[in-house]
Amino acid sequence: MSTPQQLSASERRIDLDWVRILAFGLLIFYHVGMLYVSWGFHIKSEHRLNWLEPAMLLLNPWRLSLLFLVSGVASRFMLGKHRLAAFARTRSTRLLVPLIFGMLVIVPPQSYLQIVESLGYPQGFADFYLRHYLAFSAQFCPTPCIVQPTWNHLWFVIYLWVYTMALAGVLSAWPAAADWLGQRLAAALAGPWLLALPCLLFAVWRLFLFPNFPSTHALFGDWYNHADYATAFLIGFLVARQDSIWRDIERQRWVALTVAAACFVGFILTYAGLFARSPTLRWFAGSAYGCYQWLAMVAVLGFARRHLTADGPVRRYLTDAIFPYYIVHQTAIIMIAHALRGSGLSAGTEAAIVISGTAVTCLVSYEIARRIAWLRPLFGLRREPRAPAGMAQQQLA
Repeated sequence: MSTPQQLSASERRIDLDWVRILAFGLLIFYHVGMLYVSWGFHIKSEHRLNWLEPAMLLLNPWRLSLLFLVSGVASRFMLGKHRLAAFARTRSTRLLVPLIFGMLVIVPPQSYLQIVESLGYPQGFADFYLRHYLAFSAQFCPTPCIVQPTWNHLWFVIYLWVYTMALAGVLSAWPAAADWLGQRLAAALAGPWLLALPCLLFAVWRLFLFPNFPSTHALFGDWYNHADYATAFLIGFLVARQDSIWRDIERQRWVALTVAAACFVGFILTYAGLFARSPTLRWFAGSAYGCYQWLAMVAVLGFARRHLTADGPVRRYLTDAIFPYYIVHQTAIIMIAHALRGSGLSAGTEAAIVISGTAVTCLVSYEIARRIAWLRPLFGLRREPRAPAGMAQQQLA
């Protein structure tokens, strides 16, 4: 039986507020995990925890695509309140101002500590910032050869802005596109096609784009990620007001979870190198990965729609706080982890300090920013605080 908040997709979507909060919240744990696995990251802990990789792969295929999908839903709701030009201006302010601020103030310590740990850079932060970070060119090549200034983890913000502006451009030429395409997409995804068609699309991106355009987050030339994230964003935008799709998502949540689990097992077995590499295995792994992406998103959205319906002060506080948390969290992780280097702490103790210290840093940063009018837009907050509301009233990142 549907709950009252599920009667219309245009109502307050408390469930999607919670999905956004939890997805962004996972970034703290995920990026702390990056200190300990074999994958590339800005700095590394002295400890290696290889058992973390399968656990992180459980999240990696879908966590960011899900955020883009939820952002697409939020954009559709915003267009119900604003004219198109006002929508584009509002999104540009809420995204580009914190992006520029982040690149000039929040991100530089990440690059500095990366160079200190990888190359033993002997000078202080001020020297690095003025001579290298603001050089607007590739620095310290060939290893690590990073372009400065950089957006690092804030790539999500510029990608979301680009997709939003592209959407605004289409709607300016075809104002009825959202409703017309949304209705047809809802018809195409009716019943079992909800699980099958997008699954095939994400698998195609993985099979044909990923081998030629591996992930860079550099905006230009990052075609696999653009296909992946723009698809999720557009699906969210088009189905935002299609009640039948959301009912199907809730109804098929167990099927989506079961098939997603099977796809993940298949992918992780090939990732572990248990089978000889072959073109057939590559096709299987890519298909399993792409299907797992979509099915995991459907499962999360379906269970959230059924269970994450409770509202209260915690939801209202975190809905406002989570974007500033996102802006600050990775710099906090890297600075704390660097400070603990050589301390002799166990991996568990070190990780606990990094996680708790990052959480406190995010909390303090938000509490300061929300109380100072000129700081609010720098952290993606409205200039003047408003009464809390659900997703339909929020301008979410």
